[in-house]
Amino acid sequence: MSADREFNRRMVRTVVTVAATIVLLATLWAAREALLLIYVSALIAMGFSPLVRMIERPRVAGGRRRVPRVFAILVVYLAIVGVVVLVGLMVVPPLIDQASNLWSNFPQYLNRFQQILIKYKLLTQPVTLQEAVQSAPAGTGGTAVGTVLLALWGLIGGIFGVITILILSFYLLIEAEALFKYVSHFVPAPRRARFTTASREVVSKVSAWLRAQFILAGVMGTFAAIGLGWMGEPYFYVVALVAAIGETIPIVGPIIGGVTAVLVALTVSPKLALMVGLYFLVLHQLEANVLVPKIMERRVGVSPVTVMAALLIGGALWGLIGAILAIPTAAILSVIVDELTKETDSPIISA
Repeated sequence: MSADREFNRRMVRTVVTVAATIVLLATLWAAREALLLIYVSALIAMGFSPLVRMIERPRVAGGRRRVPRVFAILVVYLAIVGVVVLVGLMVVPPLIDQASNLWSNFPQYLNRFQQILIKYKLLTQPVTLQEAVQSAPAGTGGTAVGTVLLALWGLIGGIFGVITILILSFYLLIEAEALFKYVSHFVPAPRRARFTTASREVVSKVSAWLRAQFILAGVMGTFAAIGLGWMGEPYFYVVALVAAIGETIPIVGPIIGGVTAVLVALTVSPKLALMVGLYFLVLHQLEANVLVPKIMERRVGVSPVTVMAALLIGGALWGLIGAILAIPTAAILSVIVDELTKETDSPIISA
């Protein structure tokens, strides 16, 4: 009888554990979008954390900071807003002017581009803009109005998502020390020192990744604007902005920027398109072989093989968002794996 009771008890425990695991996984899957926002907010908070600590220092007698943490975070946020506004004042007016001219002259450029395609027998007959719109596949609503409404709804959702991430990152920065102390209570006392070291290394790697994204986007946008403006490409402000934004998207982003620049140059002449294509090819090679390896491998500490594997897995799971978050996630996992490896090897070394 006692053996049967023990068997039944183990069976019930196993069933309850499996059921609880399934419920937990289903809950996490249902809340995956909210968890993704929280994860992105945590990455941004970790990225800005070293800068906030730098503003807080030095400490005065008694252990108090000379600058309150809330004020330091506000300084970081206001600095970011100031940079965005300054860049906007420099870029937006000519950007709007060039974008409006591009829109008004788009049918003419489309016809010129089609004539080039017909000349090289890549297109049989020209297609008007109205015909292209009518032949385009309809959205989920079955009409162009439904497609526009769906796009606007996605844009509104994206704006609210960005606002949520900024607000949540702000509160995570404020409560960072309290949250860290709370999580530390669940770590055994002998391992808390290693947990603290690993946490600092994770923050350092994520901060290096975030700085690298800003640096790469700024470098690509600046050199694209200078080079395209010197070569006489029309609407080079628009193309340079596309290149800068595309730099934040791994693999696909630089290709989008280069293709956009070549297509715009092709409306002027094939010679200009060839020059622009070669310029973007050289620019991308310098970025991919000089800037990215030095920043990602030396500062973030992620090998090229790990980067490629992370990009493929992240892109397969979450698309472009997964590809963007692949490198910091790989850096965090590398720290965890290193700590687990040290923990596994430590008894062998001591023996």
